[in-house]
Amino acid sequence: MRKRLSGCALVALAISVVTPVRAENRADPDGTQWWGYIATLAGDTFEGRDTGSVGHLAAADFVAAEFRKAGAKPAGAGGTYFQAVPLVSEAIDAARSGVRVDVAGASTPLAVGEDIVLSAGVPQPAALTAPLAFIGYGLAIPEAGHDDFADVDLRGKVAVRIYSGPSGISGALLAHSQAYALPKALEKAGAVGLITIIPPHHRDIPWDFVRRNGRHSGMYIDDPAQQDFVGPHLNGLINPAKAAALFAGSGHSLDDIFAAASAQQPIAGFPLNGSITANVAMTTRQLTSPNVVALLPGSGKLKTQYVVISAHLDHVGIGDPVKGDPIHHGAMDNASGVASMLEVANQLPKKADKPRRSILLVAVTGEEKGLLGSRYFAGNPTVPKGSIVADINLDQPLPLFPLKHLLVMGEEQSSLGPIARATALAQGFDTVPDGEPDRMLFVRSDNYSFIRTGVPAIGLTFGHPKGTPEDAKVADWFLTRYHTPQDNLSQPVDKVAASVFNAYLTALVARVASEPVVPHWNSDSFFKRFERPVSSTSSTK
Repeated sequence: MRKRLSGCALVALAISVVTPVRAENRADPDGTQWWGYIATLAGDTFEGRDTGSVGHLAAADFVAAEFRKAGAKPAGAGGTYFQAVPLVSEAIDAARSGVRVDVAGASTPLAVGEDIVLSAGVPQPAALTAPLAFIGYGLAIPEAGHDDFADVDLRGKVAVRIYSGPSGISGALLAHSQAYALPKALEKAGAVGLITIIPPHHRDIPWDFVRRNGRHSGMYIDDPAQQDFVGPHLNGLINPAKAAALFAGSGHSLDDIFAAASAQQPIAGFPLNGSITANVAMTTRQLTSPNVVALLPGSGKLKTQYVVISAHLDHVGIGDPVKGDPIHHGAMDNASGVASMLEVANQLPKKADKPRRSILLVAVTGEEKGLLGSRYFAGNPTVPKGSIVADINLDQPLPLFPLKHLLVMGEEQSSLGPIARATALAQGFDTVPDGEPDRMLFVRSDNYSFIRTGVPAIGLTFGHPKGTPEDAKVADWFLTRYHTPQDNLSQPVDKVAASVFNAYLTALVARVASEPVVPHWNSDSFFKRFERPVSSTSSTK
Protein backbone atom coordinates (compact mmCIF):
# COMPACT_ATOMS: atom_id res chain seq x y z
CA MET A 1 0.00 0.00 0.00
CA ARG A 2 1.35 3.40 -0.99
CA LYS A 3 1.63 5.81 1.90
CA ARG A 4 -0.63 8.85 1.61
CA LEU A 5 0.96 12.27 1.36
CA SER A 6 0.01 14.89 3.91
CA GLY A 7 -1.97 17.96 2.85
CA CYS A 8 1.16 20.13 3.00
CA ALA A 9 3.11 17.68 0.87
CA LEU A 10 0.33 17.63 -1.69
CA VAL A 11 0.34 21.44 -1.88
CA ALA A 12 4.11 21.50 -2.34
CA LEU A 13 3.93 18.83 -5.02
CA ALA A 14 1.22 20.65 -6.94
CA ILE A 15 3.03 24.01 -6.77
CA SER A 16 6.19 22.41 -8.08
CA VAL A 17 4.57 21.24 -11.30
CA VAL A 18 2.01 23.96 -12.15
CA THR A 19 3.03 27.27 -13.70
CA PRO A 20 0.89 30.26 -14.66
CA VAL A 21 -0.61 30.11 -18.14
CA ARG A 22 0.16 33.37 -19.96
CA ALA A 23 -2.43 34.82 -22.34
CA GLU A 24 -0.37 34.07 -25.43
CA ASN A 25 -0.18 30.42 -24.36
CA ARG A 26 -3.87 29.92 -23.61
CA ALA A 27 -5.72 28.00 -26.30
CA ASP A 28 -8.64 30.47 -26.22
CA PRO A 29 -7.04 33.67 -24.84
CA ASP A 30 -10.05 35.96 -25.22
CA GLY A 31 -12.74 33.37 -24.51
CA THR A 32 -14.19 33.55 -28.03
CA GLN A 33 -14.55 29.81 -28.53
CA TRP A 34 -15.95 29.33 -25.02
CA TRP A 35 -18.55 32.04 -25.66
CA GLY A 36 -19.41 30.50 -29.01
CA TYR A 37 -20.47 27.29 -27.28
CA ILE A 38 -22.68 29.31 -24.94
CA ALA A 39 -24.19 31.29 -27.81
CA THR A 40 -25.35 28.02 -29.37
CA LEU A 41 -26.54 26.30 -26.18
CA ALA A 42 -28.32 29.36 -24.77
CA GLY A 43 -29.81 30.55 -28.04
CA ASP A 44 -33.50 30.39 -28.86
CA THR A 45 -33.15 27.15 -30.86
CA PHE A 46 -32.82 24.87 -27.84
CA GLU A 47 -35.71 26.58 -25.99
CA GLY A 48 -34.12 26.55 -22.56
CA ARG A 49 -33.04 22.87 -22.63
CA ASP A 50 -35.76 21.61 -20.29
CA THR A 51 -35.07 18.04 -19.14
CA GLY A 52 -36.48 15.53 -21.60
CA SER A 53 -37.54 18.18 -24.12
CA VAL A 54 -36.80 18.30 -27.83
CA GLY A 55 -34.55 21.29 -27.15
CA HIS A 56 -32.54 19.41 -24.55
CA LEU A 57 -32.11 16.43 -26.86
CA ALA A 58 -30.86 18.73 -29.63
CA ALA A 59 -28.43 20.32 -27.18
CA ALA A 60 -27.19 16.84 -26.19
CA ASP A 61 -26.59 16.04 -29.88
CA PHE A 62 -24.61 19.28 -30.21
CA VAL A 63 -22.42 18.49 -27.20
CA ALA A 64 -21.77 14.95 -28.46
CA ALA A 65 -20.74 16.34 -31.85
CA GLU A 66 -18.33 18.77 -30.17
CA PHE A 67 -16.85 15.93 -28.09
CA ARG A 68 -16.31 14.01 -31.32
CA LYS A 69 -14.61 17.04 -32.95
CA ALA A 70 -12.29 17.32 -29.95
CA GLY A 71 -11.30 13.67 -30.25
CA ALA A 72 -13.02 12.56 -27.05
CA LYS A 73 -14.28 9.00 -27.41
CA PRO A 74 -17.89 7.92 -26.80
CA ALA A 75 -18.31 6.58 -23.26
CA GLY A 76 -22.06 6.24 -22.91
CA ALA A 77 -24.09 3.09 -23.46
CA GLY A 78 -23.63 0.77 -26.41
CA GLY A 79 -20.69 2.60 -27.92
CA THR A 80 -22.56 5.93 -28.08
CA TYR A 81 -22.10 9.25 -26.29
CA PHE A 82 -25.45 8.84 -24.53
CA GLN A 83 -26.75 7.25 -21.35
CA ALA A 84 -30.57 7.23 -21.17
CA VAL A 85 -31.88 8.22 -17.74
CA PRO A 86 -35.36 6.77 -16.95
CA LEU A 87 -37.58 9.42 -15.40
CA VAL A 88 -41.11 10.05 -14.21
CA SER A 89 -42.44 13.52 -15.00
CA GLU A 90 -45.07 14.87 -12.65
CA ALA A 91 -47.12 18.02 -13.20
CA ILE A 92 -49.30 19.55 -10.49
CA ASP A 93 -52.67 20.75 -11.77
CA ALA A 94 -53.00 23.85 -9.60
CA ALA A 95 -56.53 24.65 -10.79
CA ARG A 96 -57.82 21.26 -9.61
CA SER A 97 -55.74 21.14 -6.40
CA GLY A 98 -56.46 22.72 -3.05
CA VAL A 99 -54.77 23.22 0.31
CA ARG A 100 -56.30 24.49 3.53
CA VAL A 101 -54.86 24.99 6.99
CA ASP A 102 -57.14 24.89 10.03
CA VAL A 103 -55.30 26.44 12.95
CA ALA A 104 -56.58 27.82 16.25
CA GLY A 105 -60.19 27.70 15.04
CA ALA A 106 -59.49 29.64 11.83
CA SER A 107 -59.54 28.14 8.34
CA THR A 108 -57.11 29.58 5.78
CA PRO A 109 -57.20 28.45 2.14
CA LEU A 110 -53.86 28.45 0.33
CA ALA A 111 -53.94 28.90 -3.43
CA VAL A 112 -51.79 26.18 -5.01
CA GLY A 113 -49.11 27.75 -7.18
CA GLU A 114 -49.45 31.15 -5.50
CA ASP A 115 -49.56 30.71 -1.72
CA ILE A 116 -48.09 27.22 -1.65
CA VAL A 117 -45.99 25.44 -4.28
CA LEU A 118 -46.30 21.67 -4.18
CA SER A 119 -43.17 19.83 -5.25
CA ALA A 120 -43.54 17.87 -8.46
CA GLY A 121 -40.28 16.08 -7.78
CA VAL A 122 -41.70 13.58 -5.28
CA PRO A 123 -44.84 11.40 -5.44
CA GLN A 124 -47.64 13.44 -3.81
CA PRO A 125 -50.70 11.92 -2.09
CA ALA A 126 -54.00 12.52 -3.86
CA ALA A 127 -55.67 13.50 -0.57
CA LEU A 128 -54.40 14.07 2.96
CA THR A 129 -55.51 15.60 6.24
CA ALA A 130 -52.93 15.63 9.02
CA PRO A 131 -51.86 17.61 12.13
CA LEU A 132 -48.94 20.05 11.89
CA ALA A 133 -45.75 20.20 13.96
CA PHE A 134 -42.83 22.64 13.75
CA ILE A 135 -39.33 21.11 13.69
CA GLY A 136 -37.07 24.17 13.59
CA TYR A 137 -34.48 23.71 10.86
CA GLY A 138 -35.36 20.06 10.42
CA LEU A 139 -31.82 18.90 11.13
CA ALA A 140 -30.71 15.66 12.72
CA ILE A 141 -26.91 15.86 13.06
CA PRO A 142 -25.59 13.57 15.82
CA GLU A 143 -22.00 14.65 15.03
CA ALA A 144 -22.88 18.22 16.03
CA GLY A 145 -25.10 17.27 18.96
CA HIS A 146 -28.08 18.72 17.10
CA ASP A 147 -31.43 16.93 16.70
CA ASP A 148 -34.57 18.90 15.80
CA PHE A 149 -36.59 15.67 15.87
CA ALA A 150 -35.79 14.74 19.48
CA ASP A 151 -38.72 16.31 21.32
CA VAL A 152 -41.40 16.56 18.61
CA ASP A 153 -43.92 13.81 17.88
CA LEU A 154 -44.23 13.56 14.09
CA ARG A 155 -46.07 10.29 13.68
CA GLY A 156 -48.89 10.86 11.18
CA LYS A 157 -48.11 14.59 11.03
CA VAL A 158 -46.88 17.08 8.45
CA ALA A 159 -43.64 18.71 9.59
CA VAL A 160 -42.99 22.43 9.13
CA ARG A 161 -39.43 23.70 8.99
CA ILE A 162 -37.28 26.76 8.23
CA TYR A 163 -34.84 26.38 5.33
CA SER A 164 -31.63 27.49 7.03
CA GLY A 165 -29.34 26.32 9.80
CA PRO A 166 -27.51 27.34 12.98
CA SER A 167 -23.95 28.61 13.18
CA GLY A 168 -21.16 26.29 14.27
CA ILE A 169 -22.02 23.57 11.77
CA SER A 170 -19.91 23.34 8.62
CA GLY A 171 -21.57 24.22 5.35
CA ALA A 172 -20.93 20.75 3.98
CA LEU A 173 -22.48 18.98 6.97
CA LEU A 174 -25.41 21.38 7.09
CA ALA A 175 -26.06 20.91 3.40
CA HIS A 176 -25.84 17.12 3.57
CA SER A 177 -28.25 17.05 6.48
CA GLN A 178 -30.80 19.18 4.64
CA ALA A 179 -30.60 17.32 1.35
CA TYR A 180 -29.92 13.69 2.25
CA ALA A 181 -30.61 13.02 5.92
CA LEU A 182 -33.87 14.98 6.17
CA PRO A 183 -36.08 12.64 4.07
CA LYS A 184 -34.78 9.62 5.97
CA ALA A 185 -35.33 11.32 9.33
CA LEU A 186 -38.89 12.27 8.38
CA GLU A 187 -39.75 8.73 7.36
CA LYS A 188 -38.14 7.28 10.48
CA ALA A 189 -40.21 9.67 12.61
CA GLY A 190 -43.41 8.66 10.84
CA ALA A 191 -44.12 12.06 9.24
CA VAL A 192 -46.45 12.10 6.25
CA GLY A 193 -45.35 15.38 4.78
CA LEU A 194 -43.08 18.42 4.93
CA ILE A 195 -43.83 22.12 4.47
CA THR A 196 -40.76 24.33 4.09
CA ILE A 197 -40.58 28.07 4.77
CA ILE A 198 -37.73 29.94 3.07
CA PRO A 199 -36.81 32.93 5.26
CA PRO A 200 -36.36 36.36 3.66
CA HIS A 201 -32.58 36.44 4.17
CA HIS A 202 -32.06 33.78 1.48
CA ARG A 203 -31.39 36.26 -1.31
CA ASP A 204 -31.28 33.77 -4.20
CA ILE A 205 -34.61 32.07 -3.38
CA PRO A 206 -37.22 34.87 -3.23
CA TRP A 207 -40.84 33.77 -3.25
CA ASP A 208 -41.47 35.13 -6.74
CA PHE A 209 -38.68 32.86 -7.99
CA VAL A 210 -40.20 29.85 -6.16
CA ARG A 211 -43.67 30.66 -7.53
CA ARG A 212 -42.51 31.00 -11.14
CA ASN A 213 -40.40 27.87 -11.12
CA GLY A 214 -43.09 25.91 -9.31
CA ARG A 215 -45.11 25.97 -12.51
CA HIS A 216 -42.65 23.70 -14.26
CA SER A 217 -43.12 19.95 -14.13
CA GLY A 218 -41.00 18.01 -11.67
CA MET A 219 -39.29 14.68 -12.07
CA TYR A 220 -37.83 11.76 -10.20
CA ILE A 221 -35.84 8.74 -11.30
CA ASP A 222 -38.01 5.81 -12.33
CA ASP A 223 -36.35 3.55 -9.76
CA PRO A 224 -37.51 3.44 -6.10
CA ALA A 225 -33.92 2.73 -5.01
CA GLN A 226 -32.91 6.17 -6.29
CA GLN A 227 -35.81 8.19 -4.85
CA ASP A 228 -35.61 10.24 -1.66
CA PHE A 229 -39.04 9.29 -0.36
CA VAL A 230 -40.68 5.88 -0.38
CA GLY A 231 -44.33 6.28 -1.33
CA PRO A 232 -46.52 9.43 -1.46
CA HIS A 233 -45.40 12.31 0.72
CA LEU A 234 -46.97 15.77 0.87
CA ASN A 235 -44.15 18.17 0.09
CA GLY A 236 -44.28 21.89 -0.60
CA LEU A 237 -43.00 25.39 0.04
CA ILE A 238 -45.26 28.03 1.53
CA ASN A 239 -45.20 31.74 0.79
CA PRO A 240 -43.50 33.37 3.83
CA ALA A 241 -46.21 36.06 3.74
CA LYS A 242 -48.84 33.35 4.34
CA ALA A 243 -46.86 31.16 6.73
CA ALA A 244 -47.75 33.10 9.88
CA ALA A 245 -51.15 31.40 9.83
CA LEU A 246 -49.46 28.09 10.68
CA PHE A 247 -48.24 29.49 14.01
CA ALA A 248 -51.49 30.98 15.29
CA GLY A 249 -52.18 30.00 18.88
CA SER A 250 -48.75 28.37 19.27
CA GLY A 251 -47.30 31.13 21.45
CA HIS A 252 -44.53 31.70 18.90
CA SER A 253 -44.02 34.46 16.34
CA LEU A 254 -42.86 33.71 12.79
CA ASP A 255 -41.06 37.07 12.71
CA ASP A 256 -39.04 36.00 15.77
CA ILE A 257 -38.25 32.70 14.07
CA PHE A 258 -37.10 34.54 10.91
CA ALA A 259 -34.86 36.78 13.04
CA ALA A 260 -33.31 33.76 14.75
CA ALA A 261 -32.72 32.05 11.39
CA SER A 262 -31.08 35.18 9.97
CA ALA A 263 -28.76 35.26 12.99
CA GLN A 264 -28.16 31.48 12.65
CA GLN A 265 -29.37 30.87 16.19
CA PRO A 266 -30.79 27.53 17.38
CA ILE A 267 -34.55 27.20 16.85
CA ALA A 268 -36.44 24.64 18.90
CA GLY A 269 -39.42 22.73 17.57
CA PHE A 270 -42.89 22.73 19.08
CA PRO A 271 -46.42 21.47 18.31
CA LEU A 272 -48.66 23.59 16.10
CA ASN A 273 -52.29 24.14 16.98
CA GLY A 274 -53.93 22.82 13.83
CA SER A 275 -53.92 20.69 10.70
CA ILE A 276 -53.46 20.82 6.95
CA THR A 277 -55.79 19.37 4.30
CA ALA A 278 -54.53 18.84 0.76
CA ASN A 279 -56.15 17.52 -2.40
CA VAL A 280 -53.56 17.15 -5.12
CA ALA A 281 -54.40 16.66 -8.80
CA MET A 282 -51.47 15.69 -10.96
CA THR A 283 -50.53 14.00 -14.18
CA THR A 284 -47.53 11.73 -14.63
CA ARG A 285 -45.70 10.27 -17.61
CA GLN A 286 -42.59 8.21 -18.14
CA LEU A 287 -39.74 9.44 -20.30
CA THR A 288 -35.99 9.24 -20.79
CA SER A 289 -33.42 12.02 -21.08
CA PRO A 290 -29.74 11.53 -21.93
CA ASN A 291 -26.54 12.15 -20.07
CA VAL A 292 -23.76 12.85 -22.58
CA VAL A 293 -20.55 10.97 -21.71
CA ALA A 294 -17.14 11.18 -23.40
CA LEU A 295 -13.70 9.77 -22.60
CA LEU A 296 -10.17 11.12 -22.79
CA PRO A 297 -8.09 7.96 -22.18
CA GLY A 298 -5.23 8.07 -19.69
CA SER A 299 -1.85 6.46 -20.01
CA GLY A 300 -0.02 3.81 -18.03
CA LYS A 301 -1.24 1.72 -15.14
CA LEU A 302 -3.70 4.32 -13.82
CA LYS A 303 -5.77 4.60 -17.00
CA THR A 304 -8.46 2.30 -15.54
CA GLN A 305 -9.16 4.94 -12.89
CA TYR A 306 -11.37 7.87 -13.88
CA VAL A 307 -11.60 11.54 -12.97
CA VAL A 308 -15.03 12.94 -13.83
CA ILE A 309 -15.69 16.48 -14.99
CA SER A 310 -19.41 17.09 -14.58
CA ALA A 311 -21.66 19.94 -15.68
CA HIS A 312 -25.40 19.99 -16.16
CA LEU A 313 -26.69 20.61 -19.66
CA ASP A 314 -30.35 21.05 -18.77
CA HIS A 315 -32.07 24.24 -17.70
CA VAL A 316 -35.73 25.06 -16.99
CA GLY A 317 -37.11 25.52 -20.49
CA ILE A 318 -40.01 27.85 -21.30
CA GLY A 319 -41.98 29.67 -18.61
CA ASP A 320 -43.72 32.94 -17.85
CA PRO A 321 -42.45 35.77 -20.10
CA VAL A 322 -40.17 38.30 -18.45
CA LYS A 323 -39.70 41.49 -20.46
CA GLY A 324 -41.42 39.70 -23.32
CA ASP A 325 -39.12 36.65 -23.37
CA PRO A 326 -40.48 33.26 -22.21
CA ILE A 327 -37.28 31.25 -22.85
CA HIS A 328 -35.08 30.57 -19.83
CA HIS A 329 -31.83 30.56 -21.78
CA GLY A 330 -29.53 29.35 -18.99
CA ALA A 331 -26.40 31.01 -20.38
CA MET A 332 -24.51 31.03 -17.09
CA ASP A 333 -26.67 28.28 -15.58
CA ASN A 334 -25.25 26.17 -17.03
CA ALA A 335 -24.26 26.52 -20.66
CA SER A 336 -21.12 28.17 -19.26
CA GLY A 337 -20.10 25.06 -17.30
CA VAL A 338 -20.67 22.80 -20.31
CA ALA A 339 -18.66 25.22 -22.45
CA SER A 340 -15.76 25.02 -19.97
CA MET A 341 -15.98 21.22 -20.12
CA LEU A 342 -15.74 21.41 -23.92
CA GLU A 343 -12.69 23.64 -23.56
CA VAL A 344 -11.02 20.94 -21.43
CA ALA A 345 -11.88 18.40 -24.13
CA ASN A 346 -10.11 20.64 -26.64
CA GLN A 347 -7.13 21.66 -24.53
CA LEU A 348 -6.21 18.60 -22.47
CA PRO A 349 -5.16 16.31 -25.37
CA LYS A 350 -2.76 19.04 -26.53
CA LYS A 351 -0.79 19.02 -23.26
CA ALA A 352 2.71 17.60 -23.60
CA ASP A 353 2.29 15.28 -20.60
CA LYS A 354 -0.72 13.03 -21.04
CA PRO A 355 -2.63 12.49 -17.76
CA ARG A 356 -2.16 9.05 -16.22
CA ARG A 357 -5.79 8.56 -15.27
CA SER A 358 -8.61 8.69 -17.79
CA ILE A 359 -10.97 11.67 -17.91
CA LEU A 360 -14.75 11.26 -18.16
CA LEU A 361 -16.61 14.30 -19.45
CA VAL A 362 -20.22 14.03 -18.29
CA ALA A 363 -22.84 16.58 -19.35
CA VAL A 364 -25.71 15.49 -17.15
CA THR A 365 -29.44 15.93 -17.49
CA GLY A 366 -32.01 16.71 -14.82
CA GLU A 367 -29.92 18.82 -12.44
CA GLU A 368 -32.69 21.39 -12.25
CA LYS A 369 -35.12 18.59 -11.36
CA GLY A 370 -33.08 17.44 -8.36
CA LEU A 371 -29.62 16.29 -9.55
CA LEU A 372 -31.28 13.37 -11.33
CA GLY A 373 -28.87 12.74 -14.21
CA SER A 374 -25.80 12.82 -12.01
CA ARG A 375 -27.48 10.65 -9.38
CA TYR A 376 -28.30 8.08 -12.03
CA PHE A 377 -24.80 8.18 -13.53
CA ALA A 378 -23.06 7.97 -10.15
CA GLY A 379 -25.21 4.96 -9.26
CA ASN A 380 -25.00 3.39 -12.73
CA PRO A 381 -21.68 4.51 -14.19
CA THR A 382 -20.75 3.58 -17.74
CA VAL A 383 -17.33 2.50 -16.45
CA PRO A 384 -16.77 -0.22 -13.81
CA LYS A 385 -18.24 0.65 -10.43
CA GLY A 386 -15.59 1.80 -8.01
CA SER A 387 -13.24 3.04 -10.74
CA ILE A 388 -14.24 6.73 -10.46
CA VAL A 389 -11.80 8.42 -8.07
CA ALA A 390 -12.81 12.10 -8.21
CA ASP A 391 -15.40 14.54 -9.51
CA ILE A 392 -14.77 18.16 -10.46
CA ASN A 393 -18.11 19.87 -10.97
CA LEU A 394 -18.91 23.02 -12.95
CA ASP A 395 -22.15 24.84 -12.28
CA GLN A 396 -22.49 28.52 -13.23
CA PRO A 397 -18.83 29.54 -12.64
CA LEU A 398 -20.06 33.17 -13.08
CA PRO A 399 -17.09 34.96 -14.73
CA LEU A 400 -18.61 38.38 -14.15
CA PHE A 401 -15.27 39.99 -13.18
CA PRO A 402 -11.53 39.21 -13.33
CA LEU A 403 -10.52 35.98 -11.62
CA LYS A 404 -8.82 36.97 -8.37
CA HIS A 405 -10.48 34.50 -6.01
CA LEU A 406 -11.86 31.01 -6.54
CA LEU A 407 -14.51 29.33 -4.43
CA VAL A 408 -13.73 25.62 -4.21
CA MET A 409 -16.82 24.09 -2.65
CA GLY A 410 -15.67 21.16 -0.53
CA GLU A 411 -12.08 22.45 -0.37
CA GLU A 412 -11.72 21.49 3.28
CA GLN A 413 -13.21 18.02 2.87
CA SER A 414 -10.71 16.03 0.77
CA SER A 415 -7.24 15.88 -0.72
CA LEU A 416 -8.65 17.60 -3.81
CA GLY A 417 -8.79 20.88 -1.86
CA PRO A 418 -5.03 21.45 -1.43
CA ILE A 419 -4.44 20.56 -5.08
CA ALA A 420 -7.13 23.00 -6.23
CA ARG A 421 -5.73 25.76 -4.03
CA ALA A 422 -2.11 25.15 -5.04
CA THR A 423 -3.06 25.20 -8.71
CA ALA A 424 -4.82 28.53 -8.18
CA LEU A 425 -1.92 30.10 -6.27
CA ALA A 426 0.50 29.04 -8.98
CA GLN A 427 -1.63 30.82 -11.56
CA GLY A 428 -1.91 34.07 -9.68
CA PHE A 429 -5.13 33.89 -7.68
CA ASP A 430 -6.26 32.31 -4.42
CA THR A 431 -9.21 30.43 -2.97
CA VAL A 432 -11.74 31.81 -0.50
CA PRO A 433 -14.11 30.02 1.89
CA ASP A 434 -17.84 29.86 1.33
CA GLY A 435 -19.13 33.04 2.97
CA GLU A 436 -22.75 31.85 3.04
CA PRO A 437 -22.79 28.20 4.09
CA ASP A 438 -26.49 28.36 4.94
CA ARG A 439 -27.24 28.68 1.21
CA MET A 440 -26.04 25.04 1.06
CA LEU A 441 -24.44 25.35 -2.37
CA PHE A 442 -22.32 22.26 -1.71
CA VAL A 443 -25.30 19.96 -2.22
CA ARG A 444 -27.27 22.00 -4.71
CA SER A 445 -25.29 20.74 -7.67
CA ASP A 446 -24.09 17.52 -9.23
CA ASN A 447 -20.90 17.03 -7.21
CA TYR A 448 -23.18 15.87 -4.39
CA SER A 449 -24.38 12.85 -6.38
CA PHE A 450 -20.81 11.58 -6.57
CA ILE A 451 -20.19 12.34 -2.90
CA ARG A 452 -23.13 10.14 -1.95
CA THR A 453 -21.43 7.20 -3.68
CA GLY A 454 -18.12 7.82 -1.87
CA VAL A 455 -16.30 9.79 -4.57
CA PRO A 456 -14.33 12.86 -3.34
CA ALA A 457 -15.69 15.89 -5.18
CA ILE A 458 -15.37 19.64 -5.44
CA GLY A 459 -17.33 22.37 -7.19
CA LEU A 460 -15.70 25.41 -8.77
CA THR A 461 -16.98 28.96 -9.20
CA PHE A 462 -15.59 32.49 -9.12
CA GLY A 463 -15.12 33.60 -5.51
CA HIS A 464 -15.66 36.99 -3.91
CA PRO A 465 -15.00 38.13 -0.33
CA LYS A 466 -18.07 39.45 1.48
CA GLY A 467 -18.77 43.14 1.16
CA THR A 468 -16.78 43.65 -2.05
CA PRO A 469 -18.10 45.06 -5.36
CA GLU A 470 -17.82 41.52 -6.75
CA ASP A 471 -20.07 40.27 -3.97
CA ALA A 472 -22.65 42.93 -4.87
CA LYS A 473 -22.44 41.99 -8.56
CA VAL A 474 -23.10 38.32 -7.81
CA ALA A 475 -25.98 39.23 -5.48
CA ASP A 476 -27.52 41.33 -8.25
CA TRP A 477 -27.11 38.46 -10.73
CA PHE A 478 -29.03 36.10 -8.47
CA LEU A 479 -31.78 38.65 -7.90
CA THR A 480 -32.27 39.69 -11.53
CA ARG A 481 -31.07 36.80 -13.74
CA TYR A 482 -30.98 33.49 -11.86
CA HIS A 483 -33.62 31.13 -13.33
CA THR A 484 -35.14 33.91 -15.42
CA PRO A 485 -35.03 34.58 -19.17
CA GLN A 486 -32.50 37.32 -18.39
CA ASP A 487 -29.77 34.70 -17.93
CA ASN A 488 -29.22 35.26 -21.64
CA LEU A 489 -26.58 36.27 -24.17
CA SER A 490 -26.95 39.99 -23.54
CA GLN A 491 -25.61 39.96 -19.99
CA PRO A 492 -22.11 41.34 -19.30
CA VAL A 493 -19.56 38.53 -18.99
CA ASP A 494 -15.76 38.75 -18.61
CA LYS A 495 -14.70 36.39 -21.40
CA VAL A 496 -10.98 36.85 -20.69
CA ALA A 497 -11.58 35.84 -17.07
CA ALA A 498 -13.43 32.78 -18.37
CA SER A 499 -10.37 31.93 -20.49
CA VAL A 500 -8.17 32.13 -17.38
CA PHE A 501 -10.61 29.89 -15.53
CA ASN A 502 -10.63 27.34 -18.35
CA ALA A 503 -6.84 27.22 -18.42
CA TYR A 504 -6.87 26.72 -14.64
CA LEU A 505 -9.48 23.98 -14.95
CA THR A 506 -7.44 22.15 -17.58
CA ALA A 507 -4.32 22.32 -15.40
CA LEU A 508 -6.25 21.14 -12.34
CA VAL A 509 -7.81 18.18 -14.15
CA ALA A 510 -4.40 17.15 -15.51
CA ARG A 511 -2.91 17.41 -12.01
CA VAL A 512 -5.61 15.35 -10.31
CA ALA A 513 -5.51 12.77 -13.09
CA SER A 514 -1.75 12.29 -12.63
CA GLU A 515 -1.47 12.31 -8.84
CA PRO A 516 0.25 9.14 -7.64
CA VAL A 517 -2.13 8.99 -4.66
CA VAL A 518 -5.81 8.27 -5.13
CA PRO A 519 -7.92 11.26 -3.98
CA HIS A 520 -9.36 10.65 -0.53
CA TRP A 521 -11.54 12.25 2.10
CA ASN A 522 -9.74 13.98 4.96
CA SER A 523 -9.75 12.03 8.21
CA ASP A 524 -11.99 14.62 9.90
CA SER A 525 -14.45 14.96 7.01
CA PHE A 526 -18.05 13.97 7.62
CA PHE A 527 -18.12 12.48 4.13
CA LYS A 528 -15.35 10.00 4.87
CA ARG A 529 -18.12 7.60 5.98
CA PHE A 530 -19.03 7.14 2.31
CA GLU A 531 -15.49 6.24 1.25
CA ARG A 532 -15.03 2.88 -0.50
CA PRO A 533 -12.08 1.07 -2.10
CA VAL A 534 -11.12 1.98 -5.63
CA SER A 535 -11.75 -0.84 -8.10
CA SER A 536 -8.80 -2.40 -9.88
CA THR A 537 -11.00 -3.52 -12.77
CA SER A 538 -9.34 -2.61 -16.05
CA SER A 539 -12.17 -2.99 -18.56
CA THR A 540 -14.43 -0.18 -19.78
CA LYS A 541 -17.77 -0.14 -21.47
